[in-house]
Amino acid sequence: MICPDCQSTKINKNGLKRGKQNHICLACRRQFIDIYSNRGYPQEVKKHCLHLYLEGKGFRRIERLTGVSHNTVINWVKEAGNSRSTEPDYDEIPEIAKER
Repeated sequence: MICPDCQSTKINKNGLKRGKQNHICLACRRQFIDIYSNRGYPQEVKKHCLHLYLEGKGFRRIERLTGVSHNTVINWVKEAGNSRSTEPDYDEIPEIAKER
């Protein structure tokens, strides 16, 4: 095992943190755990919730169906809305109707 900061191999065990083994680097004194787990929901759950929203389901209805907090779904919808482009999809701007 090596230190993520200084790359030293002088590592000691240093108790438990949230049920996982904690380590300390003797060279730089940084504490870390050996395995980090991903937090949050899988992408499939996020896509399913956004799909339900696009179908017209309410946030609390989505919460009851999927078990995901309605606040989380609201944040996902905001995030998806902010990532959309505000520019039109077409290449040319249509001309205004000409007078006769």
